[in-house]
Amino acid sequence: MNKKLVSGNGRDNQIRRTARILEIIQQIASSPGYWSRSTLSEHHEIGERMIQKDIELIRWRLNLPLIHNGTAYSFERLPQLPTAAYSFSEAVALLMAAKAAQSLPGVNSAELAAAIARIESIFPDDLRPLLREATEKLPRSAIKSHRQTMLSLLNRSLVERKKLKIRYATSSRAGKVSERCVEPYHLMPYGRSWHLIAFDHKRKATLQFKVDRIQEAILLDETYFIPHDFDVDAYLGTGWGIMRGSATEPEEVVLIFEPEAGRWVAEEEWHSSQNSDELNDGRIEITFHVGITPEMVSWLLYYGGNVRVKRPLWLRAEVQKQHEKGMKKQEQINA
Repeated sequence: MNKKLVSGNGRDNQIRRTARILEIIQQIASSPGYWSRSTLSEHHEIGERMIQKDIELIRWRLNLPLIHNGTAYSFERLPQLPTAAYSFSEAVALLMAAKAAQSLPGVNSAELAAAIARIESIFPDDLRPLLREATEKLPRSAIKSHRQTMLSLLNRSLVERKKLKIRYATSSRAGKVSERCVEPYHLMPYGRSWHLIAFDHKRKATLQFKVDRIQEAILLDETYFIPHDFDVDAYLGTGWGIMRGSATEPEEVVLIFEPEAGRWVAEEEWHSSQNSDELNDGRIEITFHVGITPEMVSWLLYYGGNVRVKRPLWLRAEVQKQHEKGMKKQEQINA
């Protein structure tokens, strides 16, 4: 019994890894020069050492010309598929959607199997085993306690353009749970959590949903279309983070980081306006033109004495005020 259990877990782990490798390929292909080892590590919630092993597999076993510019990854070139109709990423998404359709009633399984075989045949030989493993099991429902299953379901909804019925706990009103029908537009990692941007039929508006607050989700058989003019950057605006409506008017923010913390911060892209310079003494000056939000203040507090706000002065005062408030609370606890 134990041997079978271990074997099963090993099989599940391998399926998860192959799915992750395919997603990494898609991420880098879709956004060249954006994904670094640390952002991939945070996105997939695994260590950077494991990401490095995945990168080596992509580069040496799959023979994909992956290059690193010192900051992030990109492909020197991608496999040329024998059709002009699909890009590499679109073909992977199409294969996943076709595999998912095998579990649906009323679909001609023989014709679908033939279609899947044709799609698989256009990929390089080295990729085909991974594609088959990654698309073996795709969910139709998910519950809150399984984040990875929930993310898989949300991604499936995006690929297939199928609406979702969700049970969602709001951050206000004492976490009241409500049922909603949503049309996913974009799924994004932020900090240690994930957020879904979707059209909410209940509110008749495009809203943000924290994935960990989605208690249950069910894929519906109703299709939808993402508006051609939807742009995630325009939706989120110029503010810091994803708290829409809480940002000030954009202004220049100049921060001075101590060397070690500064190098780490400069490796990541925190905002599209970011600019970094190393000073003569080794400290790092990072500049943004951004609408300041409570999220940005919290981010600065995290670095404590490793960062100094040079401009604007009101932000420096706010950070100092919050530090003092924290010190007073600590003194009360210790008293």
